[in-house]
Amino acid sequence: MGVVVNLGSSPAASPSIAALDALTSDDLVAVNALILRAMESPVALIPQLASHIIAAGGKRLRPMLTLAAARMCGYNGARHIGLAACVEFIHTATLLHDDVVDASELRRGAESANAIWGNEASVLVGDFLFSRSFELMVADGSLPVLAVLSQASSVIAEGEVLQLTTNNNVETSETAYQDVICAKTAKLFSAACRIGALVAERPKVEEEALEAYGMNLGITFQLIDDVLDYSASQAKLGKTIGDDFREGKITLPVILAFRRGDDAEREFWRRTMEELDQKDGDLERATQLMGKHGAIADSVERARHYGAIARDAMGIFEDGPEKQALIDAIDFCIHRAH
Repeated sequence: MGVVVNLGSSPAASPSIAALDALTSDDLVAVNALILRAMESPVALIPQLASHIIAAGGKRLRPMLTLAAARMCGYNGARHIGLAACVEFIHTATLLHDDVVDASELRRGAESANAIWGNEASVLVGDFLFSRSFELMVADGSLPVLAVLSQASSVIAEGEVLQLTTNNNVETSETAYQDVICAKTAKLFSAACRIGALVAERPKVEEEALEAYGMNLGITFQLIDDVLDYSASQAKLGKTIGDDFREGKITLPVILAFRRGDDAEREFWRRTMEELDQKDGDLERATQLMGKHGAIADSVERARHYGAIARDAMGIFEDGPEKQALIDAIDFCIHRAH
């Protein structure tokens, strides 16, 4: 996973994406309006279910990255609106499919779409949103943009399948785990940022810098998400705490605790994560073992390391409000663990 880099203590004020939100707010209104239009369908269940999951989708971080990256690169047109909506549709489609695969009953504190309408409807509406995203890509008319976003969609799907091969396997390596989160989460962050440079027709070096920023931000984001499943409140995380544990999902805190444990502790992980033979108190025991072996703290340090790489990638861009807001987003992602 790389060398751990300590970025120092957290600032007194909690990092936020308020600046990113403010800088992209007008564009985000246009993105949301386009999303609503693109969800229209004579099949009433489609906009009904799609609206439910999109409303529960959180802060719109991924489309905000596209909007801010385009503005930072000096773009003054309107193409970034459609592409940001495209990014959000890809993300939302993956959420629908994820919740079905994980049998999740909550999405950000509300009932998940599959809990309300069933798995079949959720999968099919997810397919509809993927299709809409490709319609938006084609409408943009840029083959390079189409190449970036279509490839991201393929990699995300590969990541979902790859995760099935690591679930319930406590022998999973850090490398295999990183392959999953790079494909399943970070690839869309990376694509969302890179297309900001593409629409602005910036040099290849800026495309690659934004791609690196997005990839490492996405890794940071997912590492902290995996930590939160063992250390956050349900209100903070927006899902049932311990879902990853109950599903036998192998994340970095589990990998580290398993590797560092004694024979009895490893047998505990095999019983609970591989056999899914879980009893009352097992989640608390898992959290205690993670604390004993520093698995949570070291996972956060891994996130700080990738956050530092994301920050370095922004060095080639001139200072300005968009650049600072994108840098602030790194600290926001990390601080969610506190």
